[in-house]
Amino acid sequence: MSETNANRLEELVGVIRQLSAHYGLWLAESVHQLGLDAALDAESEAGDKLEAILKGKLERALGRETDGLASGVPPAVLANAAQALRTGWLAADGVWFQAVEKSAGMDAAKRINDTCWARFAPLEARRAKAALGLPERGGIPALKAALAARMYGRLNQWEFSEETATSLVFRMTDCRVQTARKRRGLPDYPCKSGGTTEYTGFAHEIDPRLRCECIGCPPDPHPEDWACAWRFTLAEA
Repeated sequence: MSETNANRLEELVGVIRQLSAHYGLWLAESVHQLGLDAALDAESEAGDKLEAILKGKLERALGRETDGLASGVPPAVLANAAQALRTGWLAADGVWFQAVEKSAGMDAAKRINDTCWARFAPLEARRAKAALGLPERGGIPALKAALAARMYGRLNQWEFSEETATSLVFRMTDCRVQTARKRRGLPDYPCKSGGTTEYTGFAHEIDPRLRCECIGCPPDPHPEDWACAWRFTLAEA
């Protein structure tokens, strides 16, 4: 890669960093001042507009304004770019946790982590409902579709089991975070509090009748074939 291209790539990554930070600050402060529901309503409107704006700008920047970016670039390139950003999202979560842990300790990092998941999980659920056209009270079928559409749905390996009309078990069979720690000889990261916040909020946003129960999640002991497991039950209306 030439020095010019290296500089341009560094510039592009820097722009993504600042765009993400500024967007996230708007969302965080909206939650603080308006409450989560109102902030997520605002994010739905702002985010839809931003997606359309960014798509148009990228098409023009890449010279694809006439035929469209999707038709002018090989599908594999777009798929690889999307996956790179998904793994980047996971890396961002990790480096933030480590930075806060280093400066303020594990308890502070976990508190912030849990708060972030309390806000991000409902946002993910709303985006999945909108993208997939899921009904407001879609029960177990809607939950299955939405879980598969999550960021983690394209990053980790997972499975459904013990499914009935009113219940479902979701198991993470290969978690990138825990697998990476295992390779480094580290114990499991104790993510139960964050996971409980995450899955409870996600399920409630998909259908308020859904309840979440943790079957097992670190620091709980668990078998080798899954890292965490969650049971979702559809309560009576």
